[in-house]
Amino acid sequence: MNITRHPCRDGAVLAQALAADIAERLRAAVAERGQALLAVSGGKSPVPLFQQLSQQALPWAQVTVLLVDERCVPPDHPDSNSALVRQHLLQGEAAAARWCPFFDTVTNDLPALTAAANLRLSKLPWPLDVAVLGMGEDGHTASLFPHAPGVDGALTSTAPLAWTRPSTAPHARLTLTLPTLLAARCLVLPLQGAAKHAVFERACTAPTADLPISLLLHQAPSPVQVWLAP
Repeated sequence: MNITRHPCRDGAVLAQALAADIAERLRAAVAERGQALLAVSGGKSPVPLFQQLSQQALPWAQVTVLLVDERCVPPDHPDSNSALVRQHLLQGEAAAARWCPFFDTVTNDLPALTAAANLRLSKLPWPLDVAVLGMGEDGHTASLFPHAPGVDGALTSTAPLAWTRPSTAPHARLTLTLPTLLAARCLVLPLQGAAKHAVFERACTAPTADLPISLLLHQAPSPVQVWLAP
């Protein structure tokens, strides 16, 4: 297993310290190659981090932002991760970042939607410099849900994106694939609360597709930066 733990006093301290850490990594990437590629997760948990990160002094015009995963809903839908990122991260100076959504309009043809999104993402400056992950209490990360239709392809495909259709959550999804995430220069996993801490400790014991987060924790070539708050 390859992780580095960063214990934090509370969620506010975590968001502030992690935002500063991500900003430093993005500055280093811009200095090294003239640009940086940042992938972020959706949901409510990252909102404080987004708000802190948007205030960081960065050459935002040289940073490209994309999602780790997206629900297959219109961009103005209440469940859209894209809407969340636009509202909470791409504000102030961070509005100068290049934003690369997976799609502009959604269709029910998941293979076609995935193919079009992969073509769009093929032009990005891979690999990811930083990927900010999340984790559910079922051990899913990105939209790599245990035993979901499509997840086998998402765990093995060398394309940037694959589709999944979780039975335990609403909406079909497009998600960065496991190989794409494993190629990231830095994987970040912020976790808050006893329930998620317990799932994380279980995932630390062995890699298993029953807890997809464990595949990243055990297979990442460089340490996963795990930020922990009560």
